[in-house]
Amino acid sequence: VWRHGDYFMHVNGAAERLDWDQVRYRTKLVRIAHFEYVGERDTYDLEVEGPHHNFVANGIVTHNSVNEYSGRYSLMPLLFYSPEQDQFSLQSATSNQGRAPGSVSPEFYREAMRRWEDVRSRAADDYGWLVGENVARELARIDLPLSTYTQWYWKIDLHNLLHFLTLRVDDHAQWEIQEYGRVMAGMVKRVAPLSYEAWVDYQVMGDKLSGGEIAALSRLVAADADGVAARTGAGLTNADLARLGLSGREIRELKEKLVPREVPDYDLDLTQMRDPQDVAADMDKAVPEVDRG
Repeated sequence: VWRHGDYFMHVNGAAERLDWDQVRYRTKLVRIAHFEYVGERDTYDLEVEGPHHNFVANGIVTHNSVNEYSGRYSLMPLLFYSPEQDQFSLQSATSNQGRAPGSVSPEFYREAMRRWEDVRSRAADDYGWLVGENVARELARIDLPLSTYTQWYWKIDLHNLLHFLTLRVDDHAQWEIQEYGRVMAGMVKRVAPLSYEAWVDYQVMGDKLSGGEIAALSRLVAADADGVAARTGAGLTNADLARLGLSGREIRELKEKLVPREVPDYDLDLTQMRDPQDVAADMDKAVPEVDRG
């Protein structure tokens, strides 16, 4: 519990006041006895009308808890992401931010990869030439493609991390960030198993219902002091759901919510883990060599 610059450790009901040096050298996991309200603090949301260059946007994000590898100060590693063929799909017909089921033909995939490689090769060559001519790094980087790998350091509390993961392990998220989300969830499971278990139960396996969805379900089941029971002969067609005010998308989503789900397994496969030094070496090798004579 933190209050007015003082540090308190509550163990088994007893409060012990600690100075900062004691906090630094007595760090260990303890069970929280209670939280103490210490007042409100103002927070602000800033909105700046766009459009903006994405490297400017990244500079803003850097000052909001994420510290990204900066192409202003350092040479960029020229490593680029390419999706495997089974993850290369056409645009979804039902979502503006998703992929259609299934993959494209091998010929189509190879042609797309060839075009991407042409763009990346030219961008990498141009970047190397620009930094070799001592053009400012903050300018030399601006035409590197979005597929360029980056790295960052992120500070976040557990509550907001779990909220982030709820969105990013969801099937509606982009597949690539789902992959990262699953690994991060596995990390949480190892360091905060009780919070992880509650998160899976309430957030991953749970769902929210709109007023229209609750109205629909109340026509199918009845609740009283003895429990919950199905209403005799109850049933709802798509037309019935529409008359209750649900749109076509809401009807589809309600049906998806009622499909039983398998409990996800986010256990980490440590055999797939790479040594951080090996990753750092790969990044270093991908940095262009600059010879200014």
